Amino acid sequence: MKVIILGPAHPLRGGLASYNERLARAFIASGHDCRIVTYSLQYPGFLFPGKTQFSDQPPPKDFPVEVSVNSVNPMNWIAVGNRIATEKPDLLVFRYWMPFMAPAQGTIARRVRKNRHTRIVAITDNIIPHEKMMFGDALTGYFLRSCDGFITMSESVLKDIETLGINKPSKFVPHPLYDNFGEAVPRENALRELGLDSSFRYLLFFGFIRKYKGLDLLLEAFADSRLRKFPVKLIIAGEYYEDPSPYKTMIRNYGLKEFIIERNDFIPDDRVKHYFSAADLITQTYRHATQSGVTQVALQFRKPVLVTRVGGLAEMVPHGQVGFVTDPSARAISEKLLEFLAGNPERFQKGIEEERKRFSWSLMVDEIINITK
Repeated sequence: MKVIILGPAHPLRGGLASYNERLARAFIASGHDCRIVTYSLQYPGFLFPGKTQFSDQPPPKDFPVEVSVNSVNPMNWIAVGNRIATEKPDLLVFRYWMPFMAPAQGTIARRVRKNRHTRIVAITDNIIPHEKMMFGDALTGYFLRSCDGFITMSESVLKDIETLGINKPSKFVPHPLYDNFGEAVPRENALRELGLDSSFRYLLFFGFIRKYKGLDLLLEAFADSRLRKFPVKLIIAGEYYEDPSPYKTMIRNYGLKEFIIERNDFIPDDRVKHYFSAADLITQTYRHATQSGVTQVALQFRKPVLVTRVGGLAEMVPHGQVGFVTDPSARAISEKLLEFLAGNPERFQKGIEEERKRFSWSLMVDEIINITK
């Protein structure tokens, strides 16, 4: 098949770009012709909360990336849609994650549909966004109605599609393992690479920081005085996408400074393995969520995970087998941290090995192809 993926990719950075590039490789490994069409303008600068949208890593060498979609230029949407329609790909895969992208993606999809050949499938990360947006449901509906089928990576997003009254084929397919960050390295090597003291154990909060991710809940839980009897520190590895001062104030007021390792820049792909290899437990203390690629990075590196019981997070972490599922409250989180630190650190390894078998890129490719057949 001739396949085009439309979504973030190099020179853009972040989890969506990493996923789309890995998906392109999975299509190619399955014998298909695949390329990516990405954004020349993803967000106007004043709307982007981070330091930069762009990667300093080299571009992929094993498939082409066309940088052409301007998210705010309707004439561009029409031109890109007409050009893709003329190419007549068998499959156009959109990556949809927020209503801001709906006008561009929905218009491109409608132009492509005019060729009466291309099937259009959307991988929908979120239907109801983490941050509310004016006319969000209407914009999302505009995009969803332009597609032939949907893949979701959590049951909660699958239900959200139903609530908008979209009656088209849709299916939940678990997020594959993020194996594009390489293999684990020995813990001692990772600690040395990061300049960390090997006499401590480490909790890891990874990824960009926004309120819905619940870093404040984790800091409050980590301030529990009972945790001080353990040689444990918390690594916060990721860029702030909001004002960091409330978190800095919490760290100061709780007297946590000597127990916190802050690495608040974007973590490039080739450094991810060091943070996960150094960590003993990955913490995802979200206030609300759909799913998270961080869980799949943790499983790739065979690390136990603590998640809160929100959205689709608990679907990916069987409680007691690969980690903990707990309520999104500081007290509940601290109890699980205590349980983990006081227990056998190897007790989740068998469950993690079993759970890893569920997540396959080839399965994702097959389900995307078959969803509209």
